[in-house]
Amino acid sequence: MHRFYLPPEQVRGEGLTLTGGEAHHGLRVLRLRRGERVLVLDGAGGEVTGEVSELGHDTLSLEVKERRFVPASPFQITLIQAIPKGKIIENIIQKATELEVARVIPLLSARVISDFDAPRAETKAAHWRQVAIGAIKQCGSPWLPRIDTPVTPGELLARGEAFELSLIGSLQPGSRHPREWFKEFRAARGRAPVAVSVWVGPEGDFTAEEIAAAEGSGARPITLGRLVLRSETAAIYCLSVLNYELHALGE
Repeated sequence: MHRFYLPPEQVRGEGLTLTGGEAHHGLRVLRLRRGERVLVLDGAGGEVTGEVSELGHDTLSLEVKERRFVPASPFQITLIQAIPKGKIIENIIQKATELEVARVIPLLSARVISDFDAPRAETKAAHWRQVAIGAIKQCGSPWLPRIDTPVTPGELLARGEAFELSLIGSLQPGSRHPREWFKEFRAARGRAPVAVSVWVGPEGDFTAEEIAAAEGSGARPITLGRLVLRSETAAIYCLSVLNYELHALGE
């Protein structure tokens, strides 16, 4: 069944209307016909099965046939990702969405080769949100991750945001396997952490000062193995490990 996206406020009635890019995709790319059924995701846990009722020049109307709510994952993972060169961040956001992250915080760390003023940062964030929307349509997730506007490590740490377990990928000596931190948390709390964040650095890693600041805020250094991974590989590695450990501990 083909999937589309509408924000929550647009899926409340008995009839839904697709416009803009969603309508174009249905009308011109998929060439939907009356009577065909599609699935509409609202990014907040809602799934609506709709039947095509009207085909306009640039709109597509659906009659609601079924509604379903899918609870969010019991674990909320936040990826704090240093922005790599080019469009690699788009691939990271796509894969992070497929791995059920709740939030992505793009990070302007010292070794990031990008110049973001405030208007450009918001424009980029809006584009990345569209990438995430495309990803939930592809993978079928009813939950759309929050994509933040880029910030510096100092700005992020100044917010004082609390995570039950915060990890940071590090090439420095003394980093531990992620499982050790999860076991330590479980031993102390008797359960898996609910809110987890992981910092992933740029090419060349975070600076020693950035790692020290993150660790000073409570982030635990983790090793990603004996090889030096590209930033996008490191992100997928970390999110895969976190999903595995959280679901294993949560059983």
